[in-house]
Amino acid sequence: MKLGRRNFLKLAGAAAAGAAATACSAAPPAQAPTSAPGTSLPPSTGVTPPSGPPDWAALRNKVSLLLPGDSGYENAKRVFNPAFDGLKPAAIAKCAKPEDVQAAVEAAARRVPIAARSGGHSYAGYSVPDAGLMIDLGGMSSVDVQGEQVVIGAGAKLKDVYATLASAGRCLPAGSCPSVGIAGLTLGGGIGVLARKYGLTCDHLVSAQVATADGKLRTASADSEPELFWALRGGGGGNFGVVTSFTFRTDPSPSVVSVFSLHFPAGSANDVLAEWQRWLPEAPPELWANVVLSGGSPVGARVSGCYVGDSASLGRELDKLTSKVKGTRTVKQLDYLGAMKYFSGSENRQSFVASSRILGEPTDPAKLTSILNGRRGMDLLVDGLGGAVADIAPDATAFWHRKAIGSVQIYSQADTRNRSVATGSVAEVVTGIGLSGGYVNYIDPGLPDWMTAYYGDNATRLKQVAKTYDPDKVFGFAQAVTPA
Repeated sequence: MKLGRRNFLKLAGAAAAGAAATACSAAPPAQAPTSAPGTSLPPSTGVTPPSGPPDWAALRNKVSLLLPGDSGYENAKRVFNPAFDGLKPAAIAKCAKPEDVQAAVEAAARRVPIAARSGGHSYAGYSVPDAGLMIDLGGMSSVDVQGEQVVIGAGAKLKDVYATLASAGRCLPAGSCPSVGIAGLTLGGGIGVLARKYGLTCDHLVSAQVATADGKLRTASADSEPELFWALRGGGGGNFGVVTSFTFRTDPSPSVVSVFSLHFPAGSANDVLAEWQRWLPEAPPELWANVVLSGGSPVGARVSGCYVGDSASLGRELDKLTSKVKGTRTVKQLDYLGAMKYFSGSENRQSFVASSRILGEPTDPAKLTSILNGRRGMDLLVDGLGGAVADIAPDATAFWHRKAIGSVQIYSQADTRNRSVATGSVAEVVTGIGLSGGYVNYIDPGLPDWMTAYYGDNATRLKQVAKTYDPDKVFGFAQAVTPA
């Protein structure tokens, strides 16, 4: 079975949640410092904010700028989810190089809201700042493989990242939706189908070039701006500054990746989820799998995933699950790029409502299945974690949920006619399943205690990073990490 719309969305991430930016095709490698080694801190200004709107005419002399009424404006402000088509930025800066980002930030800082748009997949539409400045980074999308590393502009889409890496025989674990931007995915952590084998996307980050609120370009790495570097690995899109490029370490691409899908008979959802929770944590890291529960009467269940290795080896692992719960099986043996394409879905815009929870330990399957009973059009997707994800301590990066079994996404179709109903239904399920936590790349404006849900015990340190790099909340939005 080809994973379709609902499945690929689970890995998309909030790619446009405002913070991720991109490197222009002519930009210097992100590892080349643009500030002195160590930490050169921006000042905590305490200065009275400037008055009046930005001087858009002056900015237009420096950057390609679209204003309401300009040709191309309506199309440029559109993001993946049509639900946010009604939002109207005051201006859209179409940036082609890091200096364009600097100019845009300097023009709008503390005057109007600022948000960067990379892939445009923010689940809450946070990359479309109503009456604010959208920094459009789509033109900064180079993918430059340099030996065992790759320098990627923050506007690059996953389909282009995968194609370029595969042609060079390299691999970077990331999400599945082809039009998701590398930026937001990385900044929120980056859960993907190869995560148990290779880790999260953010685990491969070597350095990032960032335009901070004071208008400077900084290089964040283990040796330069180390606290900012820590925060960029899972601290969420939209926070701390605008990233203009990323440098990642890569792995040799696997020669064979076997993909699979398992379908189970009606009425078996509880048994499938119970066995999945037992089976996956005991599986080798080469195996990744999710379990999808589909609302209805009865609730449906299917399991999909991949194995870094041949189909015979995969078959032996699947036997350990299907010996307990019988189902039909489809297996394909592909190369690395073929496997990434297998998990991709349509690039067409999709109207939906979603939220998330974290499966920290095995739960009573009935808690998850009973609340989906009769809810057609709603899916609950549990994406497996463990393996290489859990090998890193929860406080080593900003991504907190290292020891979890999986990330749970609650997803509902929603067009303009039933969006409010779908939003309420998703909220009921989020409350009813009795789980805590949340994945910031499935950002949800209505999530209770969202700061703790997304960041756990890392929240305090993230607030301190915000105090250091954005004391005046230049990059503030509804769920921004703000100064302590």
